[in-house]
Amino acid sequence: MKNTLFLDAAFSKQTERPPVWMMRQAGRFMPEYWEIKNKYSFLEMCKTPEIAADVTMLPVDLLGIDAAILFSDILVTGEAMGGDLSFTQGVGPKFANPVRTMQDVDALEVDVLDRLQYVADAIKVIQQRLNGSIPLIGFAGAPFTVMSYLVEGGSSKDFKLTKLLIHNHPEIAHKLLAKIAKVTVDYLNLQIAAGVNAVQLFDSWALALSWNDYQEFSHRYIQEIIAGLNRKNVPVISFCKGSSVFAPMMAEAKPDVVSVDWNADLLNIKNILPAGMAVQGNLDPHILYADKSVIKKEILRLFERMRGQNGFICNLGHGIMPDIPFDNVKYAIETIKEFRY
Repeated sequence: MKNTLFLDAAFSKQTERPPVWMMRQAGRFMPEYWEIKNKYSFLEMCKTPEIAADVTMLPVDLLGIDAAILFSDILVTGEAMGGDLSFTQGVGPKFANPVRTMQDVDALEVDVLDRLQYVADAIKVIQQRLNGSIPLIGFAGAPFTVMSYLVEGGSSKDFKLTKLLIHNHPEIAHKLLAKIAKVTVDYLNLQIAAGVNAVQLFDSWALALSWNDYQEFSHRYIQEIIAGLNRKNVPVISFCKGSSVFAPMMAEAKPDVVSVDWNADLLNIKNILPAGMAVQGNLDPHILYADKSVIKKEILRLFERMRGQNGFICNLGHGIMPDIPFDNVKYAIETIKEFRY
């Protein structure tokens, strides 16, 4: 590996500067992404290894980031289990057969790795193209987040159906979460065997949960997943929207890195985590809409706050929004790469 900054920081080793990658870095803010997207459906892009590799490589070639992340989607596990998944422009993901009863849960399959082989194939193509230049991050959706899509039938603002399920029928919720967790362990181990250099768990909707509900319906399954990974020399990153609140509990699952949203002071979070556990984050993505002078000021403010800390990966507190100017993202990456401790 020519550039080990990301892996070194993930394992809390000393680095000359913070490494940087950005969630959703291969995506809709890039004209080059749309050149590909206009030819294929989103699921075609995910399921065709050469196309997934093309998209994965866009930020590598155009931004010069320190780690690539596999182009895929957190809901491919839900589809592999039996969800009828589609993506519609302007609407987002939809499951045509929502999961709301015990019979629905029983119908979902867990031995589904053969249906996810296209992801392993994409990883092999991407690693050939990266040729050891930078690490490749694999990922999966955390069980609560995948469950929320399956139960709601798509995106939700209030997660009403999901919360009704966990409160009125916790036995159904737990059976569903256990099935998703089993698939997720197998899926991430498939990615590790195929050659990813790190993995990240995305619990995008954990912030919908109270502290006690997060502990019961998210955290325990993330613990189970991380404990089941073949993680030798492969750092595990745990991300949730709500990590500014849940970070102490997230640490109990023993990830190598806790990825923090923008509502917290990153150094404060680092100081409450166990020694040797790294942090990732936590720039507000909205900063990237601002003038370049503001972007630079906010990056340097974060870096000065984290000066002297081993185990810091620069990232956003959530993903890049699709209408952020590409030049602003490129400027942010350049500013980060010029910094030295």
